[in-house]
Formats: sequence, C-alpha cells, structure tokens
Amino acid sequence: MTGIDQRFPGVHALDQAHFELRSGEVHALVGENGAGKSTIMKVLAGVYPADAGRIELEGHEVTFGTPREALAAGIGMVHQELNLVPRLTVAQNIWIGREPRRLGAFVDDAELGRRTAALLERLNIALDPTARADGLTVAKQQMVEIARTISYRPRVLIMDEPTAALTDTEIAELFRIVRQLRAEGVGVVHISHRLEELAEIADRVTVMRDGHTVATHAAGDVSTDDVIRLLVGRTLLGSGPELPERPSTDVVLAVRGLSRGRAVRDVSFDLHRGEILGVAGLMGAGRTELARLLFGADRRDAGTILVHGREAGIASPRQAVRAGIAYLSEDRKRFGLALGMDVESNLVHASLGRFSRRLGWIDRAATREVARNHVKNLRIKTPGLGRAVRSLSGGNQQKVVVGKWLTADCEVLIFDEPTRGIDVGAKSEIYALLNDLARRGRAIIMISSELPEILRLSHRVLVLCEGRVAGELTAAEATQEKIMSLATQRTAVVHARAGTEEAAATGGDAT
Repeated sequence: MTGIDQRFPGVHALDQAHFELRSGEVHALVGENGAGKSTIMKVLAGVYPADAGRIELEGHEVTFGTPREALAAGIGMVHQELNLVPRLTVAQNIWIGREPRRLGAFVDDAELGRRTAALLERLNIALDPTARADGLTVAKQQMVEIARTISYRPRVLIMDEPTAALTDTEIAELFRIVRQLRAEGVGVVHISHRLEELAEIADRVTVMRDGHTVATHAAGDVSTDDVIRLLVGRTLLGSGPELPERPSTDVVLAVRGLSRGRAVRDVSFDLHRGEILGVAGLMGAGRTELARLLFGADRRDAGTILVHGREAGIASPRQAVRAGIAYLSEDRKRFGLALGMDVESNLVHASLGRFSRRLGWIDRAATREVARNHVKNLRIKTPGLGRAVRSLSGGNQQKVVVGKWLTADCEVLIFDEPTRGIDVGAKSEIYALLNDLARRGRAIIMISSELPEILRLSHRVLVLCEGRVAGELTAAEATQEKIMSLATQRTAVVHARAGTEEAAATGGDAT
C-alpha cells in the first residue's frame, strides 16, 4: 500500500500512508487511537475506498469496492467491533451466506454442524456450534469472528485488537493459531495496543501517528520504549505500581451470598471508600456476570447488596444509579453508548434530571459546559460536541462512556475492561483517572483481563473461578502467578467447599 489518502468530514484520517506485508510473517501495526491503523486496514479490506493511493497484491494492482471482493481475493479482516448476528448460532454466524444445502434449497444442519465442529477443533476453540451469539461473552464472540474469517482460508489475515477481550490463556491459544497460519504462508496483520505482545508474536512493527506511517522496524530491533516514543512522542506513566493512598475503612458496598445460576455462586465481599478492588479470573469465571448483578442488569437468584449498611433493592439499572452505582460495560456499543446521538448528549444522558428546568426543558448551556470539561480533561478527540459518537475511534468512545458516569457522580464505579481497545497513551490517562477517582473517595471495582493492569492499580484482588470467589489477595501479596493459580484451581475450590460441608455435617474440622 503506497500513498494512501483517506478523508472523512472534518478529519484527514490517512495522509500518504504506506504499508507492506510479506507472506508468512506477522506484521504488528501500532498507534494511538485515531492514528489511522484501523482505517488503512479497512481500505485494504474493501470497507472504505481510498481517496488516493495504490494497492498491490502479489505484484498486481487491485481495487476493492466491497469487503466481499477483498475476501474473494484472499484478504480477510477480524474487526475490533463485533459484527455477529445476535439471534443466529455460532455455526450460522460462521457460515452465513455459505450454508451447505440439501436438494439445492434447504440448509443441511447436520453438515453445518460437522463443518463448524471441524473448524473449531482445528483452531482449538471450545464453543458450542448451536449456541446463540447473543448469549456469548464478548471474548467468545471475538473467537467466533476469528473462526469465521479463517474459514475463508485467507492469504492475508487482518486482526484488529483481537486480544483486547481475551485472558492470557486465550491469548496463548490465539497466538498458537497465528503461528500455525504463519507457517502455512499466510501474511498476518496484528493491530494491538498491548505492546508487550510485539516481541512474542511480531516479525516486524509499523508505527502510525496522525494518519502518517512513521516507521517500520524488525520487532527484534526496537524496544517497547522505542515504540512508545514513536507512538506518542511523549513520556508516559511508568510501569510500576501507582496505587493511591490507603483506602478508608468505611464500607461503601457490601455484597453477601450473591448468586445467579451457575454463573455467579455465593459471592461475598466488601468495598471501601477510596479503594480500587481488582476482579480477576479466566473467561467464564463470572466477572461480567457479577458486575451485571450489582448493576441490576440481570436478576439475582439470591444474595444481598448493601450500600452504606442499608440494603439496596436493586432490580434494574435505574435503581442502581439511584443507589449510587454506575457500570462501564465491556461492550460499549451495546450497553454504553447511544451511537446515533452526539458526544454532548452521550456525556449527559444518564444525568438529565440534573439539567432539567421548568416544564422539562434541558439547560443546554449547562450540559455544554459539562461536556466541554469532559472532552478537555479526558482528552476526547472529536471535531465538536455535535459529532455523532459512532464516528469516534474506539478509544475515544470508551472515554465518552467514562465521562457519562463521571457526570452522574456515582459513588460506586464498576469498570469492566476499562482499557479494552484503548491505545497506550489513552490507557495511561485512564489509569491516572482511576487513581484520581479513588483519591477523591470513589469506591471502584475494576474488572480486567490484563494482569499487569490488575496488579498496577488494585488495593486488593478478588479472584473468581467458575462463578465462585477462589481467593482474595492484598496488593502486597498479589502476583501474576498467585492470581493464575487461584483462577485455575477449580478442583481446589470445589474440594475446599466439600470439606467445609462435610465438617458442618459431622461437627468436625475440615483441612
């Protein structure tokens, strides 16, 4: 790709950008949100027509008017934003438009299941082909997207933030698949904000900034610090712990025996004013399900939620917000944003009562001032407050969701994967924001698949395994090894509980 130019209203997204991919290599493409890395790959994948420039595939100039044309030429893209049909099954989503037929007209469900099972087995992905997409977690939906794209057997595979919602174990499985494809001669483009992944998976690294291609280097020739300097041109927060001062002993939120089916089972914990409580665990451990119960998005089977010692009858998100509990979902598009509305409206729509005047009129001057402050303080890149939030980059959309709950001024803030899809510069800003909120007395629950993030920010770490609390660690005790040990010891948890029940039945002690 040479001389690629792309303009959107008010934004020069790509300015004479260039990119080269070799067969049988993994080429990492990195940059801050808005740098143009996703845009240039969408041009390659036929999503956007370039305003200028040239694309050559195996020495021949090509142009793609649609993603279907790009796929037919052997270029597949796994997008950062999920594109599954919610009501279809895993199998139906993977083979949509290519379903095996009987008698030329009827879908052959048996053959569809066999093809899907074979593909998932080849990729070592543990998914039920008959499960509906809308019942899957974000991480599992991401794996369906990857499987669907690989089913086309592409020569070029573009993966836009594929590891953002995956745990370390799942990332290791994904990288195994990527290495397998590389050995088969596939050229893989790996877009990621996790710079620690570059040394592990990438052969070369290209850095983009403000729509320009800054540099391309062999991965072994540049350090993480070198890449960061190329990315942002400024010093970022260090990698060491940056905990705020010790939290108060005041218990803001107390959870006792919270349960919902097999997803969340008898979970209890306390959350203190000024504390960041990290919640860790593997995919399926019940982290997001726990957050949704606390926010009233799902109905609990049992358990009690107390705010400042008083039971909070939380049966809906509206009641949770009234009780002072806010939730930043890991899936910002479905649960965090009104994509068709502008930036200003998204920043204030959870708090409209605060801006309501006589006869229900909204004080637009007040909403505009609040929105301007959030855009400035959170460094939200937008041409204006009136720009539709769907036009912003993923990282800036995430910042808008953070700003929405800051406007609501809730005391308990639940951040589910707060830095998913956010570049290294914006991630540093989110870290600073979380610390500042804790210093100002907010009580924070932070769910994250990135263990360095958990260790960096948490006063305590609550580890979940198959819906249960597997253990709790202080900041001084917590290490990646201890967290993973607890997160993977399902048998130990079950045996411990069985021993306790046996002791209770016999009146003895259980070891």
